[in-house]
Amino acid sequence: MPRPPHRLAGLLGTATAVSAVLALLAATPAVAVAPPLSDPRVIAHFDLAEGLQPENLAVEPDGSVDLTFVYARAVGRVDRDGRLTLLATMPAPAVPATPLVGVAAVTGLARAHDGTLYFTYATGTDDLTGIWRLCPGGTPERISAFPANSLPNGLALDERAGRLYSADSVLGLVRSVPVEGGAPTVWSDDARLRPVAAFGANGLKVHHHAVWVGNSDTGTLLRIPVREDGSAGPAEPRATGLAGLDDFAFVGRGDSVIAALNTSSQAVLIAPDGTSRPVLDAGDGLSNPTSVAVAGSTVYVASAAFATRTDPNLLRATLKR
Repeated sequence: MPRPPHRLAGLLGTATAVSAVLALLAATPAVAVAPPLSDPRVIAHFDLAEGLQPENLAVEPDGSVDLTFVYARAVGRVDRDGRLTLLATMPAPAVPATPLVGVAAVTGLARAHDGTLYFTYATGTDDLTGIWRLCPGGTPERISAFPANSLPNGLALDERAGRLYSADSVLGLVRSVPVEGGAPTVWSDDARLRPVAAFGANGLKVHHHAVWVGNSDTGTLLRIPVREDGSAGPAEPRATGLAGLDDFAFVGRGDSVIAALNTSSQAVLIAPDGTSRPVLDAGDGLSNPTSVAVAGSTVYVASAAFATRTDPNLLRATLKR
């Protein structure tokens, strides 16, 4: 959920609202790590002044982690020892005009089995906004152009179907693009995806013949069935009351989810029945978390420090299934 601090007041409306949000962040009680997670530790700290605020992540087979750095306009990789290497830095638009955020922003990320990375770039300009591909050892190339007035955010890859899905936080919809590239199509513009004040459809995953999407403004996790012909069914709410919901990841083969709650600096476990409880918080090192990845018995959470302005980082915890 990219949100530069200098635009926070405008998005929330008044200085009073800003104070209320900051007070909420400060007042959130520490719950400490809770089952099924244990042994949380921050494995990499990033430079806030350089715009190294992670927005999304994907795990490599060797346990290193790929990340998008939203305001550095970059894609990077953190190895198992916490060392960061930048894989690509995107060209800056002459006059950035990204909806809501104003500046150019690298957002969603998905990894193919051959190591190809797909990511979204929003600039508010026709020449750069869309889905980009980064092959191992290569340079970024845009494979699908999006409208300048869009804010592509969460990104997911369905390799079996050969499709990429991208959530648009401003227009409140999900686009579909062939994995080889091409023109995007609006796959779902269900009313439940729309923003109320700022960010609508945000985090996105493909799971069990459905596209799951989080609406940040409404705090709702939605399941959109993929019909036999590939079209979208109606969005079904699966969990509510998730204020600041950003990206998320599934735990195992069921429908349990670990989700990042950006504004409260928490990660919560969402059960299949829609109930949720905190499993990580600021006391464990979270600082406005944006995304979650699960790889075997390990959970990774990226924090961007959008509002806290303290310690953007990557946290690793052990998962007991």
